[in-house]
Amino acid sequence: MQHRPWIRLILSAALVCTGLNASAQGYPTKPITMVVPFPPGGVADTVGRPVAEAMSRHLKQSIVVENKGGAGGGIGMAQVAKAKGDGYTVLMSLSSLVVLPEADKILQRSPLFQVNQLKAIARFTADPTVLVVRADSPWKTYAQFMAYVKSNPAKISFGSSGNYGTMHVPMEQLKAATSTFMLHVPYTGAGPAVLSLLSGQIEALSTGPASVKQHIASGRLRALAHWGEGRLASMPEVPSLKELGVPIQYSQWSGLFVPADTPAAVVDSLRQAAQFAAQDPRAVAALTASGTSFMYQDAPEFERFVQADAKEMSALVVRIGKVD
Repeated sequence: MQHRPWIRLILSAALVCTGLNASAQGYPTKPITMVVPFPPGGVADTVGRPVAEAMSRHLKQSIVVENKGGAGGGIGMAQVAKAKGDGYTVLMSLSSLVVLPEADKILQRSPLFQVNQLKAIARFTADPTVLVVRADSPWKTYAQFMAYVKSNPAKISFGSSGNYGTMHVPMEQLKAATSTFMLHVPYTGAGPAVLSLLSGQIEALSTGPASVKQHIASGRLRALAHWGEGRLASMPEVPSLKELGVPIQYSQWSGLFVPADTPAAVVDSLRQAAQFAAQDPRAVAALTASGTSFMYQDAPEFERFVQADAKEMSALVVRIGKVD
C-alpha cells in the first residue's frame, strides 16, 4: 500500500523531531570549551569560571575555560564565531562584542567577526564600570582627579583591555563629556591593565567592580566614581558620574554565546544549564564575593538586549571616532 503524500510528510516530520530529541538527549558527550577572549583576571574570566563549573555539574560534562586574549577580545570572539556549531565551543563574552565590528570599520580594516555569526544564550551580569586610581595617589575624590586632568593635559594615562573594549569606551565617553585629554594605553585584557595600574605604569582606568574590588578592599586602589545609576551595592560609598554632574552611563555586561548555526536542541540544553548556573548557590557566592552579581537574561530577552546595545554602541563608536 502506498502512503499518501500527507502521511509521508507527517512521518518525515516525526523522524526529524526524533532526531532532534536524540541530539538533545545525547549532548554533551565530551568536554566543552568555554572561550574567554581575555587573559585571566578580568571580568569575563571572573564570571566565566564559576558559571562554567556550575553548568558542567548540570550537564554532567566538564567545561574547560580557555583564555584567548588579543585585539580587545576580538581574536577569541572570532574563534567562536567561526567554530563548528555543535555546542562544544562556547563564548563567555563582554559587551565589547557589539562594539568591535563597528570599530574595525572605522579603523578601515576587515572585521574579525560579525555579531550575527553568534547566537545569544544568556546574560549573566551587567555592572557599571568604576573609575579607579592607586590609593597612594594624591586624588581622593573625582573632583580632585578631574581638576588635575584639566590642568595637566596628556599627563594622565589610562589603561584598557584593548582599543574600543569595555574599559576604553567609558573613558572616551568621560573625555568627551568633560572636554579633557588622557593618554590611552591598551593592554590584552583587564588583568594586565590592573597590574599596570598597581605597579604605577598608568594612573587610572575604568573597569568592572569584579576586577578591582579585592584591590580596593586591600587598600591598594581607590574608586572615585562609577558609570551607573545611584549607588552600587558592592561599593555604596562611591558616587555615580551622574551624581557628580557628568551625564554619561555605561554598563559592562557578560554573556554566553555559541556559533549561530548551533542546533536548537543543543541551544536549549545550554540555556537550561545557564539557568541552573544563575541559581546555583556556589556560583552566586563566587560572583558576590568578587563584587558583581547575577543580572540574568534568558536567550530571547538577551538577544533583544544585544541588538539594542549594538545599535547604541555603534552610534557611540562613530561619535568617538578614531582611537587616540
